[in-house]
Amino acid sequence: MDMETAKSKGFVHLHLHTEYSLLDGAIRVESLAARLKELGMSSCAITDHGVMYGTVNFYQAMMKAGIHPIIGCECYVAPRGRHNKEGSADRDLFHLVLLAKDQTGLVNLNRLVSAGFTEGYYYRPRIDHELLEKYHEGLIALSACLSGEVAVQISREEFAKAKETALWYDQLFGRGNYYLEIQANQIPEQARVNQHMIAIASETGIPLVATNDCHYLKKEDATAHDVLLCMQTGKHISDRDRMRMPTDDFYIKSEEEMRAFFPHLPSAIENTAVIASMCHAQYTFGEIHLPTFIIPSNYVDRNEYFRVLTEQGLNERLAHENETEMRKAYSDRLSYELSVISSMGYIDYYLIVWDFIKYARDHEIMVGPGRGSGAGSLAAYVLGITNIDPIRYGLIFERFLNSERVSMPDFDIDFCYERRQEVIDYVTEKYGADRVAQVISFGTLAARACVRDVARALEVPYADSDRLAKMIPFSPGMKIQEAMKISPDLKAAYDTNPAAKNVLDTAMLFEGMPRHASTHAAGVVISSCPLTDLAPLSKNDDSIVVQFDKNNVEAIGLLKFDFLGLRTLTVMRDTAQMVLRNRGIIIDYDHLPMDEMCIYEMIGRGETEGIFQLESAGMTSFMTELAPTSIEDIIAGISLYRPGPMDQIPRYVKARHDASSIHYDHPLLEPILKVTYGCMVYQEQAMQIVRDVAGFSMGQSDNIRRAMSKKKASIMNNYRQIFIYGGVDELGREVDGAQKRGVPEAVAEKIFDDVAQFAGYAFNKSHAAAYAVVGYTTGYLKYHYPTEFMAAMLNSYRGNLSQAAWYVGCAKRMGIHILPPDINKSQAKFDTEGDGFIRMGLSAIKNVGEGAIIQLVEERNKGGMFLTYGDFLRRMDKLDMNKKMYESLIFASALDLFDIPRSQMVAVLEPFVSQLQANRKNQMDGQLSLFGLSENDGDTISGEPQYPSIEEYSVSEKLALEKDVLGLYISGHPLDAYKSMIAAFANTDSTAFTRATGEDEVMIDRVLKDQERVVMAGLMKSRTTKATKSKEMMAFLQMEDLFGEYEVIVFPKTFSTYAQILQQNHVLLIRGKVSIREDEPPKLIAESIEEFVQSGDDGETQAAETSSTSNLSRTMQEKQITEDDRRSDLSQKPSAPPARGQRLGVRFFGKKNDDEYKRMLAFLAYFHGRMPVVVFFADTKEILSLPNEYWIDPESDILHEFSVICGADNLALY
Repeated sequence: MDMETAKSKGFVHLHLHTEYSLLDGAIRVESLAARLKELGMSSCAITDHGVMYGTVNFYQAMMKAGIHPIIGCECYVAPRGRHNKEGSADRDLFHLVLLAKDQTGLVNLNRLVSAGFTEGYYYRPRIDHELLEKYHEGLIALSACLSGEVAVQISREEFAKAKETALWYDQLFGRGNYYLEIQANQIPEQARVNQHMIAIASETGIPLVATNDCHYLKKEDATAHDVLLCMQTGKHISDRDRMRMPTDDFYIKSEEEMRAFFPHLPSAIENTAVIASMCHAQYTFGEIHLPTFIIPSNYVDRNEYFRVLTEQGLNERLAHENETEMRKAYSDRLSYELSVISSMGYIDYYLIVWDFIKYARDHEIMVGPGRGSGAGSLAAYVLGITNIDPIRYGLIFERFLNSERVSMPDFDIDFCYERRQEVIDYVTEKYGADRVAQVISFGTLAARACVRDVARALEVPYADSDRLAKMIPFSPGMKIQEAMKISPDLKAAYDTNPAAKNVLDTAMLFEGMPRHASTHAAGVVISSCPLTDLAPLSKNDDSIVVQFDKNNVEAIGLLKFDFLGLRTLTVMRDTAQMVLRNRGIIIDYDHLPMDEMCIYEMIGRGETEGIFQLESAGMTSFMTELAPTSIEDIIAGISLYRPGPMDQIPRYVKARHDASSIHYDHPLLEPILKVTYGCMVYQEQAMQIVRDVAGFSMGQSDNIRRAMSKKKASIMNNYRQIFIYGGVDELGREVDGAQKRGVPEAVAEKIFDDVAQFAGYAFNKSHAAAYAVVGYTTGYLKYHYPTEFMAAMLNSYRGNLSQAAWYVGCAKRMGIHILPPDINKSQAKFDTEGDGFIRMGLSAIKNVGEGAIIQLVEERNKGGMFLTYGDFLRRMDKLDMNKKMYESLIFASALDLFDIPRSQMVAVLEPFVSQLQANRKNQMDGQLSLFGLSENDGDTISGEPQYPSIEEYSVSEKLALEKDVLGLYISGHPLDAYKSMIAAFANTDSTAFTRATGEDEVMIDRVLKDQERVVMAGLMKSRTTKATKSKEMMAFLQMEDLFGEYEVIVFPKTFSTYAQILQQNHVLLIRGKVSIREDEPPKLIAESIEEFVQSGDDGETQAAETSSTSNLSRTMQEKQITEDDRRSDLSQKPSAPPARGQRLGVRFFGKKNDDEYKRMLAFLAYFHGRMPVVVFFADTKEILSLPNEYWIDPESDILHEFSVICGADNLALY
C-alpha cells in the first residue's frame, strides 16, 4: 500500500484494550467489528496489557468483518531490568506498545510476551531493554500512554533524558518504526506530555502518532467501565482511594473526533494509516504443526512402521481367537482405519500417543482403558492406547475420526494422578521444553456471579443483590437476556426497580467476559517447532501454558493431548500392590474376567460404595432395579443415568426383565437396538440407524447426528427428505432412503423423528464403555480384595481425610476395622493389618510431614520398636522433629500404645526434649558434664520423663484434637449418642453441601437447589457474630455432622430468637433454606433452631423443644398448598401409613389420558417407595390419592428428578 492509499484509509485505532486486558478492558471482541464498521474504519489493532490472550479471536473477528487486523500488545518494561524483583522500584513499570509488522515481528512479539512471564514476572509480566534489543526486528513501537518511558520522564521534568530515551528507541527499531504517541483525552498531564512529545518530534524527526488508549466501546460506557475497575480491585464506586480513569475519553472515537482533537497535527492522524499499511502479520489456520515421530531406520516410511505395529498388536490381541471370520472382521476394520488415519495425516499423532503410553506402562504408571470417542478406534486398541475392544462393544470409528468432516483427533488418556506429571515430563524431554506446554483456560463472568459483582461495586445491599442474582435460572451458559424471557420475577425487577435495572444493564455488558486465567485440567500441546513461533506463552503457578485456549490452539494447528489424572487408577495400583504383598497374587488388569456374576450380583444388591461411577445414591438405586448381569448393562446404566436419557430408564428396566415388552418399529432396528432391549441409548446407535435404515455412509451418519443435536431446522428438513425418500447427499452420493429399503413412509417418519429427538442428549458409548470397565474393575477389587481395596481408597484421600470420613463408615459397614495410627505399626500410608483390618497411615496426621515420617519409619526399622515414650523421644530427637510434630502424633492417638495419658505426654514434652537437645549440644561441644545436673537428672534423660499428676483430657477434648490433626474422629464421634435423633429429624447432611470435584464424572446425585428447604443437625464448632449496617447482630455458625462440616448463616431476627442456645459444642437441629452461590460452597440460612439434649440415665436424646416431624423437601423448594386442598386431601385415607407423616402433592395441568400423565405414572411406578402421592388436577379440581404402587421413593435425587419432570412449582410435601 503506497502513502496516498494509506492516507485515504483515514484514522486507525492502534492502542486498544479488549476484554482480554482482564477486568480492565471492556471492549468485547464480538462487538468491536460492528462498531468499527459504523465508524467507517477499515483497520484496527489489539494491544492488551502484557498479554496476547485474545489475538486469535480478534484476528478472526476482524477478518470475518472485512477489517484489517493488527496484532499487538502493550508490554510492561522493567526500569531496572527484568531480573530485578525487589520492592516498589521494580513494581513501577513503563508501558510500550508493540505492533507486529510481519511474521518475523509476530514471532518476536510472541517471544517478548512469553519472556515477560517466564523470565520477568513480578506482579506483572515484564520485559526490558535487553530483550528488546534481541527481539525488535519486524516490530513497530509506540511510546504508549502516560506510563510510557518517555512520558514518565517528561512528567518528572527529565526532558533531556526523555529525548535521549526516544532516540534510543528510534535507533533500535529504525526510523519509521518508532513513534511518539500523543493521546486524545482531557487529562491535564496528558496535554503537557503531548506538547513535549511534539517538541521532541520536532527536534529529532521521530514521527508522531495519535491514539486514544481505548478501554471501552462508547462514551456512555465510561460509567460501566468504572464499575469493572471496582470489580477488578474489590472496591466500591464511592471509594475515593481507588483506581479510576480520570476522564470519560477512553472510548473508540471516530476519525472526526480524533482530527478535531489534533487539528494542527494531521500527520499524527495519517500516520495511523501508514502504520496500519505496514502491518500484515497474520495467523495461518488449517496447517497442523505436529512433530514428526522418529521411526526406526529399518523401515521404509512411517506408514510401514505404523502398519507393522498395529498388525503385531492385532495378533497379540487375537492370540486366543481361532475363528477365521472373526479374525477377518478385525483385519478388515484395521485396514480401513489405517487408510483413514493415513489419508488424514494422523499417523504421527497415533505414534506420539502410543509412545508416551508405552513409556507409562514400561515405568509401571497406571494408564486407564481410555475415555471419549477414541475408544472406538481399533488401531488405538491394538496399539494399547485404549483397552476397550471396539468390535466387541459395537463402537464406531467414525465417532472419533470422520473422513467426511475435517476434525482433530483427541485422545483423552487417564493416568495415575500421583504420577501423571512423570509422563508430561517425558514428553517435554523427548520433544523439547520449547515445544511442549500446557493450555490456558479462562474463568468467565457467569450471569449470576456478574450480577453479584456489579451489585457489590454499586453498593447494592447484599440481600437485594442475592435475591436478584437468584432470579436468574441456574443453568450453564445462561445469559441475563435469556433469563428475563423465562423468569417473570427477573423481568419484573428489571421493569420496575431502577437499581435492579442499572445492575442488570451493567452486568449484561460484562457477562461472559474472561475474568481470570488458569491452566486447563489436562490439555498439553506438542509442536513441531518452538511454540513461540506460533503462540505466546505464560506461566500459571509452575506450569508453562500457551496463551490461547483449547479452541484457538487447535485453530492455529497445535494438536492438544489430554493427560488426565484419575484418582481411581491410583486406587487400582495401590490395591494391586497390597494384594501382591499380602497374598502373592498378581492382578492383571488387562485380562480380568468380565463375566463374574458375583460382581454383578454385588452391584445389584446396592453394595456400590467405592465403585467408580456407580456409588451415588441414585445410581445405586438404578442398579438395584436393573440387576445387571453383564458389562453391557453397566455401559447402558452409565449412559442412561443422565439428564434426558433418564426418561428411558423405566422402559429399559422393564425390557431387561421382561423380553415380551421389547418392540422394534422395523426389523432393521433389531440388530442395532437388541443389545439395549429395544431402547435407543447411544449416539452410535443413532448413527447406525441412519446408515442401515436410509443408506447414508457412516461418516455422513455422524454429520447427521451432529446436525440433529444442534436442531437446525433447514438442515434437518433436507436430511429428513433424503432419509425417507432417498436422494443425493452433500458429497454427491446416492442415498437409497428408508422407503427403498422396505420401510413404510409412516414408520420411516417415526424413526427419523425418534432419532432426531434422541440425538441431542444421547451419550457416547465409547466413553461409557471405558468407564464401565473401570467401574467393573473396582467392583472386582472390592468383592475379591475388600480390605486392600478400602485401604487404597482411604489412601487416595489421605491429604484430606475429612473427605474420607464417608469411606471410613463404608469400611466399617463392610466389617473392616479402621485401626488408629500407631508409631510401632503404622506405615506412611494406610495399610492392611491382616484380613479385615486397616491401619491408618502416619502421613494422614497433619503437621508431621512426609520427611519426618520417613525418618521415623527408618529409625523403627533400624533400631526396633519404640519401647517407651522416653525411648521414642530420645531416638527421634536426633532427627528433624519439633514440638508441633510430637503433639500431633499424641493427639492422633499414635502414642497411645505407651498407656500414658495424652495430657501427661504433652505436659512433659517440652522440658524433656529441651534437656535432650541441651545434652546433645554439650556432647557436640565435647563437654562431659551436664552443667552441674545431678546424677538423678542425668538418669532422667536416659530414662523416662517425670509425669505430672494431671487429669486426662475429657472425651470431647480428645475427639476434638483427633479431628483437628486427622480430619476425622478415631476413638468415637461427638454425635454418636445422637444418631437416632438425627436420623429421625434431619433430612440432609453435609455430603449434599460438598462440591463434586468432577474428576470421576459422578453423575446425577443429590443436587441441592437454591432456596430449597432442608433440616440439618450437627455440632456447633464455632460462632462468629457481626453487626449489620442497621446495628443488629447476626451470626455465622461452623457446624459439623457425622460426615463433614457446613456453614450456617443466622440473620438478625432468627439470631435474636435463638442466641441463647448457639453455644460451642451444642448439638443443634436447624431448619432453613439452602443458599447456593456459584463461587462458594452452599450455606444454610437458618429459620428455626432447636437444641438436642440428653436426658435420663440411658442417655436418650430428645429435642429441647417439642418438634414435629420434618415437612421439608429434601431436594426441591417446598410449596405451600391451600387449606382447602389440605382438608380435601386428608379426607382421602391412604391404604398404608405415610412415611414420616409426609405425602407428596402433585399439581397436574391436564387429563388422565395425557401422555404426560402416563409418563409421570411410569416414573412413579419405577421409583416405587413408601411416600404416598396425591394428584390435584388443576383444571377439574379433582384430587386423587394414587394407589400404593405409585407411591414414591423419597430419596433426594429421585425427588429432584421428579421435580424436573413435573416442575418444582407443581410439587409440595405436606
